[in-house]
Amino acid sequence: MSISETVRELYKNCHIGSHHAESDYFALIRQLVEKRRVEGEVWQKYIDQIYLLVMDEIVGNTAPPTEPVKFGTSGWRGTLGKDLSVRSVAFVTAAIVELYQELDGHPELAPFLGVASLGEAQKRGCVLGFDNRFGGETLAAAVVEVVVQAGFTIHYAGESTTGVLSAALLEVGAAFSINLTPSHNPLEYGGFKYNAADAGPAASELTNRITAYARRIIEADISPFVALTLAFQPLLPSQRTDIHPFDSLASWKSLVRRNVSAHGLDLDAIMRGFGNNLDMCVVIDSVHGASRLHVAPLFAGNGGERLIHLRSNSDVTFGGIAPEPSSANIQQTMESLRARPERLKIGAIIDPDGDRIRFTDGFVEISMNQFGAMAYHFLHEVKGKRGMVAKTVATSNLANRLAQAFGEQVFEPRVGFKEFKPVIGQALVCFEESDGISVIGHTPEKDAYIGLILALDMALTLNENLGEYLQAIEQEYGAYYPERGGLTVSARGEELTTLLQGLQKYGVGELVRVGDNDQKIVQVIDIDGRKMIFEDGSWLMIRPSGTEPKVRFYVESRTKSGTGHLVEAAKAMLEEIGLL
Repeated sequence: MSISETVRELYKNCHIGSHHAESDYFALIRQLVEKRRVEGEVWQKYIDQIYLLVMDEIVGNTAPPTEPVKFGTSGWRGTLGKDLSVRSVAFVTAAIVELYQELDGHPELAPFLGVASLGEAQKRGCVLGFDNRFGGETLAAAVVEVVVQAGFTIHYAGESTTGVLSAALLEVGAAFSINLTPSHNPLEYGGFKYNAADAGPAASELTNRITAYARRIIEADISPFVALTLAFQPLLPSQRTDIHPFDSLASWKSLVRRNVSAHGLDLDAIMRGFGNNLDMCVVIDSVHGASRLHVAPLFAGNGGERLIHLRSNSDVTFGGIAPEPSSANIQQTMESLRARPERLKIGAIIDPDGDRIRFTDGFVEISMNQFGAMAYHFLHEVKGKRGMVAKTVATSNLANRLAQAFGEQVFEPRVGFKEFKPVIGQALVCFEESDGISVIGHTPEKDAYIGLILALDMALTLNENLGEYLQAIEQEYGAYYPERGGLTVSARGEELTTLLQGLQKYGVGELVRVGDNDQKIVQVIDIDGRKMIFEDGSWLMIRPSGTEPKVRFYVESRTKSGTGHLVEAAKAMLEEIGLL
């Protein structure tokens, strides 16, 4: 079969035709990407052709999103074209504008928004950016149309990362930021993140209102801030003269330098240290995401050929992989490091919007479960800082053990970086199980880059690899072996919540089969899903995803071989309550 015949058959199978609603563009793109991987770049032109159809849908789709808008722990996510279109993004932006319009009559919103009046918010304005996803600038144009019409200043960053935009929000003193990103989600997704003036993920008091307002506006199909011309492609931000472009990474660097006394991370000294240490190599995998634009200027010419940048080209398909910091995706980084002659080796993989990072030294993979605890140990014991550690309930208990030894407190909220708000400025480190981290004196948003300079400082200061540092900590305080996973389920919303209530049968004193043994539950934490802690210190946790139709499970064993048994026990529980 010729290429053209194959393409016609693929078009037919994916229902590609005259109606966008019936066409499964991304199913076809995935198949074409696989063809490109196996047979070469001859398939790229067909991928480009389908993306033209996706763009036509993004610009011209006036139908409501296929799923109702919902702001979860990290904003709103959905399929490009079918959920996120120029019109739907404009309507959601209009919902945010309404928040600020209500401020003068509802002063109780001021503490959550971080501004006292609509006039103040308009003057301080909005920081706007997007990651590398297809159509990012076009969707940003829809945001600009609405925000400018509503009288707000626009600080335009263009393509950037979540952590950098958060820092920029603080540095320019804006009222809020909008970042068009679905974070680590697959290639078909788009997303919309909103941060208020504190630069952290918005509080539920705001996201609940945005959800309600957006649904009302979309149902009415009208807003005074959304022009009918948005049914056509709006003027791109790069073509406008009424917004203020700026260098967001420069703002990030400024924030890190300004707060060096709080966190002890001297950005310029760290980069010089790497440049001068000829026995250190750094490999960074951007997975084609927005961090590909920042790696070179972040290192400011230090390292030369000892700084290796993987997947640094633009590719909105991510080569067909799920673009997240994972064990599978970090293998290329590990292989690159193992081939290097230097003694000190740091590898990092960063997700598309740069808010998640995972590390390796070429031999040991270090997820945030371990690295967050290492960061706390480093700042407390090596840098001499004093304070608590903050970690989500689904993370490893290694940090709990360190805090206990240091005589410090642990803040352990439900999943979601916004849950750290009560201890921002108090906790030395805030981290979550899904590879997100921030430190005292930095932003209340997770940031891969602050994690990266932390890792560099560790290796340079201690003159040892990250795996060696972790091993030393585990030898003194004990080893912990975490794992996590997710399962797609058909139930969602209230139905999913009802089914998950079946886990309540697993209470304190109940026995659970783990491997060949029965483990007794000695503690249950139910602030977010259900975390069951066993008498040997191991645990498993099950909770619904806040952004996807999935159930997530997290486990931690005190033995290396025990994690698999805990994973199987978690799946058995889900099967028993009817979710598998």
